[in-house]
Amino acid sequence: MTTNCFKPSSTYSEPVSNGKHCQALPRQLAAHSTAHDRYQEWVGAGVFGELWHLGLMQNQVEGNLDWEWQCIDSASSKAPLGGQAVGPNPTDRGKGGTKRHILTQAHGLPIALTVTGANVHDKKQVEPLLDSMPLLPPLPDEENPQHFCADKGYDYNDIRSMIVLFLYQDHIKARGEEKKELKTPGYRARRWVCERTHSWMNRFRRILIRWEKKVDNYLAFLHLACAHIVWKNCTLTDPSQVFG
Repeated sequence: MTTNCFKPSSTYSEPVSNGKHCQALPRQLAAHSTAHDRYQEWVGAGVFGELWHLGLMQNQVEGNLDWEWQCIDSASSKAPLGGQAVGPNPTDRGKGGTKRHILTQAHGLPIALTVTGANVHDKKQVEPLLDSMPLLPPLPDEENPQHFCADKGYDYNDIRSMIVLFLYQDHIKARGEEKKELKTPGYRARRWVCERTHSWMNRFRRILIRWEKKVDNYLAFLHLACAHIVWKNCTLTDPSQVFG
């Protein structure tokens, strides 16, 4: 066994990118059972979430985080094996599915993430997302306001009241409002960056379909994908130093 087995970022970068199981890891990295045991240890220790957190901190130091416009959206994935945080997907004939909810900053970097069953309404995850941000944004003021963008799925009075308590300016689209704006030439919703982030995450084939029954194991892979995205955005740090 080589020492790379004990470097989580390099050991699991390949599986999260190409969708391979830990049993498909090269033997020079570790025995299959050892890789699984180490992964469970790292999940329990929150290693992958901390890697994401450190990447956000590095971007903050480099001045790459723009907190002015924050966007929220969700995306569903198949979960054929069932397990925790899995529910019938109303958009997939009631088959088992899971839903990831993300909050992004102005350039699409993920700054908060939660996982639920596919049948959980998006509005129920606004507060958990805002409470689980690994890196808190600076307090907004008149010169540096912070805007909250969301689609009509979040158009509820209690959600609007909540984001005001979090000192955001409300930019939740009311039902029918965006349909009218789409007729304007050149119009594009600001939350497209959040949709693009979901597209980035779908390129990590290991999380495209959820095979983990334990939600913590699935979250760890999502955190590793988020870590890849934020470290890749760093301008003063070579991501290869982190992920090998």
